[in-house]
Amino acid sequence: MRYLNDEELQLASRFLFLSMAMVVIQQDIHNIQHGTFKIKEPYINFLENMNTEAANERRKLRKTMQDKKLRVVTLNKNDSFSSYLFLCRGREEKRNYFNPAIRKKVENIIQELMQKAQPLYQRTDSASL
Repeated sequence: MRYLNDEELQLASRFLFLSMAMVVIQQDIHNIQHGTFKIKEPYINFLENMNTEAANERRKLRKTMQDKKLRVVTLNKNDSFSSYLFLCRGREEKRNYFNPAIRKKVENIIQELMQKAQPLYQRTDSASL
């Protein structure tokens, strides 16, 4: 049974998956910095722009969630599924996500962030020429 409305669920889900995407981006930055890339700066700059876009969006989501008294709590994870508890004004809803589905959602968010960061990267890159 659903206890949260569509807007609340969409807001909390976006926050959850955006947070996961930020972790992936930060891991990629770390891997490039400590990897065998010959020229690291363009990749790092692009990923940092993506992370900035994600952080700005997440900040707005967090504010909206605070206003609506909405929280997301991790319950448990295993090889196949991850469970989260969505809490909103005394109502709660447990959601189970298939891990490959989470991966696909995070991948889609990363692609969105790439599109948003690309114009930023092109502006900062051309300014340095």
